[in-house]
Amino acid sequence: MFLHGGLAHIFFNLFALWLFGQGIENLWGTERFVKFYFICGVGAGLIQLAVSLFVAGQNAPVIGASGAIFGILLAFGMMFPDQYIYLIIPPIPMKAKYFVIIYGAIELFSGVTDTSPGIAHFAHLGGMLFGYIMIKYWRYKGELY
Repeated sequence: MFLHGGLAHIFFNLFALWLFGQGIENLWGTERFVKFYFICGVGAGLIQLAVSLFVAGQNAPVIGASGAIFGILLAFGMMFPDQYIYLIIPPIPMKAKYFVIIYGAIELFSGVTDTSPGIAHFAHLGGMLFGYIMIKYWRYKGELY
């Protein structure tokens, strides 16, 4: 999570962290936010490792914090589902919940079809999965707010 594949990779991860993370951190507090971020990142790496070992039969290194970022993105979509996100491409406003669903579906499609080799799509999905599980668990326990 502390290595990246170039300046563009780290820039976009940091931009997304700033864009979506500040609202989540303000809602949850820094301690819960940091715990969530790291668990999503580690979970993303574990999912990517499992998929690469057991499905593809290979072991490829994974770098970056994108899995944790996708967990934060999912949290934003779940905590602020009706918040509008103004996209550049396509230039339309979109509710956060739809953006997260569409982006997740694109990642799943890309991972299954391998249309973008060199990108750890299942790490992104793993970050979302671990984030979803944590949010549901915290809601169940009544500890989310």
